[in-house]
Amino acid sequence: MSIINVSLCLSDLPKDKMKAAEKNGKIYINLVVADRREADNYGNTHTLYVSQTKEEREAKANKTYVGQGKVVDFTPVAATTESVDAMPEAQNFNDLPF
Repeated sequence: MSIINVSLCLSDLPKDKMKAAEKNGKIYINLVVADRREADNYGNTHTLYVSQTKEEREAKANKTYVGQGKVVDFTPVAATTESVDAMPEAQNFNDLPF
C-alpha cells in the first residue's frame, strides 16, 4: 500500500476559486495532484495545483501551484540473502532467564 503525502500552501490558494456549498455552507476548492516529470531535490514526485476551467485550459493559462508531495510506500521490504549476510552476528546471551 502507498499514499501520496502532500504539503499545501494555504496562503497561495486563490479566493476567487473557492466556492461555498449550498447545503452545508462549507468552502471548497478543486485541486489537482499530478505526477512530476522527475523528482525534485527533496524527492517530491507530485505537484499540487488549483484546477482550471475548460476555458483556462484552452487558453493555456498559467497554473496556480500550491504544493508538492511524494509517494510513501508501506510495503515491507523482503529480506534478501545479501541483507541477511550483512547483519551483525548475535552475541551469546547466557544471562537470559529461559
